Amino acid sequence: MSAAPSRVFRTPQRGFSRHPISVPLDLIALRSGVPENLPGRCTDISEVGLGAVVAGELSTGQQVAIELRLPNVGLPVRARALVRYQSQLRCGLEFVGMSVEQREMIRYWVYRSASEFSNSGDLREGEKTGPAKTETSSDVGEPVVKPRRRVRMGRRGVYLLIASLLLLAGLGWWQWQRSWSDLEKSAPERGLRVSPETMDKRIVTKVDPVYPEAARSAGTQGLVVLDAVIAPDGSVTRLRTISGPEPLVRSAKDAVQSWKFEPYLYGGKAIEVQTTIAVDFRLN
Repeated sequence: MSAAPSRVFRTPQRGFSRHPISVPLDLIALRSGVPENLPGRCTDISEVGLGAVVAGELSTGQQVAIELRLPNVGLPVRARALVRYQSQLRCGLEFVGMSVEQREMIRYWVYRSASEFSNSGDLREGEKTGPAKTETSSDVGEPVVKPRRRVRMGRRGVYLLIASLLLLAGLGWWQWQRSWSDLEKSAPERGLRVSPETMDKRIVTKVDPVYPEAARSAGTQGLVVLDAVIAPDGSVTRLRTISGPEPLVRSAKDAVQSWKFEPYLYGGKAIEVQTTIAVDFRLN
C-alpha cells in the first residue's frame, strides 16, 4: 500500500512587493455625496496599491480618489482606490481601474529607485569584490594569486561607525516624528470632516423639526441635507443647505440649530468639525 502524498500548506504572498516612500498624499472621499478632502502621507507603494497615513476617518470598502507625486517623476499619479483596511489614521488602499500610463509611472519610479540604491551600494570594481589579479611565476610557470588588500579598522573606527549609524537613525526618526506632528496639526486647521454616522451617535440633544403647515397642505415632503459645523463645545455654529425642498429647509435648520453633540476629541483635545446632517420630512 502506497502512502498518500502529504499536503503542503503555503502562506499566501503579495504578487507585488511594496516599496517605502514618504510623500504628501491628497485623498478625496464622498460623504453623503459631498466630496471631502483629507490630507495624508504615502508610506509605501506598489503597482496595485499603497499604504498611507490619512487625517480623517475611512471605512473598509469605501472608494476614494488619490493624487500623489513620485520623486523624479514629472506627472502626478491620480487613481481611484478601495480602502482595504483602516486602523486609527493608518490605512491600506488598493488601486481600481488604473490606466497603463499611471502604472508605468510607478514602475519607472521603482526601477529608478532600485537603480540608485544599487549604484550607491556597489563598491568600485577591483576594490573588494573584483577578481584577484594573477601573475605567472617565471620559475614554476603557474599562476600566482596576489593577496587582496584587507581594510583594517581599529576600535576607534568601529565606534565612529556605530555613532554615525545611530545619528542617521536618530535623524530619520526625528524627521518622521516631525512629519507626523505636522500632519496631526494640519487636520484641525483645515477643518476635520467626520462621517454622519459617527456624529449621529454623539447627539446629546435632538429636537424634531416642525412640519410647516403650508408644506403639509401642499403635500410637500422629502429629505433636507445640510452641511454643518460643530463647535468644540458640541453646539451647531453654521449650517449650509446642500439639497432639499425649499418650503422645508427653514424648519430643518431651526431644529438642527438647537441640537447638541458630545465634543469631538482629536489628540485629546476638543476641536471644531464638519459633518453632514439629513432631516427627513414624510407625510403620514
